[in-house]
Amino acid sequence: MDRSTLCVRRLFLLISVVLMATYACAQSTRTWVSGVGDDANPCSRTAPCKTFAGAISKTAADGEIDVLDPGGFGALTITKALTIDGGGGQVASVLVSGTNGIVVQAGPTDAVTIRNVAINGIGSGLSGIKFLSGGALHIEHCSISNFTLSGIDIEPTGGGHVFISDTTSRDNFYSGVFSKATGATVSVSVTNSALDNNYFGLLADDFSQVTVRGTEASGNSYGGFLAQANSGTAILNLVNSTTANNLVGIQVGGGSAPSTIRITGVSVLDNSAFGIAAYPLGTVSSFGNNYNSGNGSPGSSISPQ
Repeated sequence: MDRSTLCVRRLFLLISVVLMATYACAQSTRTWVSGVGDDANPCSRTAPCKTFAGAISKTAADGEIDVLDPGGFGALTITKALTIDGGGGQVASVLVSGTNGIVVQAGPTDAVTIRNVAINGIGSGLSGIKFLSGGALHIEHCSISNFTLSGIDIEPTGGGHVFISDTTSRDNFYSGVFSKATGATVSVSVTNSALDNNYFGLLADDFSQVTVRGTEASGNSYGGFLAQANSGTAILNLVNSTTANNLVGIQVGGGSAPSTIRITGVSVLDNSAFGIAAYPLGTVSSFGNNYNSGNGSPGSSISPQ
């Protein structure tokens, strides 16, 4: 290799290192958005950005985007470990039409947290939060409504874990929470939440293992809690929860693969058609401490209740 070629290669290497260092320095572990911000800003606390999408490119992996004051911060696709925190006592919202609110398409070990955010599909948005890939997704203290598909749509291709707590998913055309994985099982935990006035409150579909605690599914036009699989299995554990004033309180089976619902401390109340409906390949297991009353028909016999 002649001297001039060696010098050119060294110069190219030096420029590459400088550019990478510059890019790394341009990303912060904490960035800020504001209703009066500007995406041309560095997203610092004193010069915040306007949207989540504007801030994410300036936020390092495992970093956090925080909301300074009320505002609408736009749709977002998350491709790395990240926390979005809307803060407390203010309106941190995502208002979308004809698309998804927040899409999570992160790496297999990435953990994503969405906290204190209101997501509104205004009757034409697709899904509020759509989980396609990632190690873990935490949805905390959120309000999701008015989507044409599901409030929370969990459809990963490589498994993963989803944790939903203190969240309301309501007034969606399809489901409050929908879970359907491909190839590997996704585990879902729903705690202290409300799934109201959707078509389904919660539907556990293919390759889903879902546990629900302290949650109510009420006023849904078809069913409160359902498990139905056509591939893999669907398992739904209901603990200390309520399903009321739906067409069907609890429904299991009816697909081409096994589905199981286990219930303990569950109140099944005033559902207009059936309290509990079990179809082929569906199994309901009870721990004997449930309350099934006031329904059009009690539905499938489980012993003990």
